[in-house]
Amino acid sequence: MMEVRLATVAAPGRANEDYALTVGDLVAVFDGVTQPEGLANGCEHGPAWYVRRLAARLCAAYAAAPTVGLSHLLAEAIEAVRGDHGGGCDLSHPGTPAATVCALKVDGDQAEYLALCDSPLVLEQGTEVTVITDVRFQTAIAQIRERTLIPGGAGTAGQTDRIRESTPEKYQYINRPGGYWIAAADPRAAFEAVTGDVPLRGPDRLRRAALLTDGASCAVDYGLFDWPALLDIVTQDGPAELICRVRAAESADPQGVAHVRYKRHDDATVAACLFREEQG
Repeated sequence: MMEVRLATVAAPGRANEDYALTVGDLVAVFDGVTQPEGLANGCEHGPAWYVRRLAARLCAAYAAAPTVGLSHLLAEAIEAVRGDHGGGCDLSHPGTPAATVCALKVDGDQAEYLALCDSPLVLEQGTEVTVITDVRFQTAIAQIRERTLIPGGAGTAGQTDRIRESTPEKYQYINRPGGYWIAAADPRAAFEAVTGDVPLRGPDRLRRAALLTDGASCAVDYGLFDWPALLDIVTQDGPAELICRVRAAESADPQGVAHVRYKRHDDATVAACLFREEQG
């Protein structure tokens, strides 16, 4: 049996471009890609709209076929959102609305997971804590990130300009071999996700899990906690507590000197899962 607690908090003064869902034996978190102001993306919709449509379509796909694998469910959801755009959007544009996806689904004696782009999944199996993450995004844009991410620049006009200038360069890496994959308008991306399954019975069974967007997982990047401690916080004190601690650390370092980052605050979302082994 899986018990789930969710928390999602928008960055101050902004619409939340994250989303979280739990339905039946499925839990997922989504992180919409923020588009810099002044850049066209060929679409009349934004990331907040996209993550909500993708979540709704994933729920519908799961409700219709709950035993189908996560990659197929996500591909069906991405394809359905293509139709939701209507005819006025250029879905071939590399800046079309997109989102990371991290999902976990219980199916019999196993839990299946999926991680697409940079929203990590933390798992406790037996006494071991492991992190499932898709490293291709960070690998693909490492040089761009090094040029654009400046200590002390969080939220400044200069940082915003650097992000805007570097964004078109990232387009060459989106949803193609040698780059990185993300949920956008191409259903093939779902089959490029990091996937696997873990047992729900026996000594190495799944006991706890946390699904996070990078606005919450950054607690580890900041050095506030390691992964086991993060898992303890979200499953014992609740997912909102982790977000509160991240916000406090960012507020104490508003320019991003100690905790180097693009924004002063980001949308943050956590799903904390507890698993109880059923008898019989």
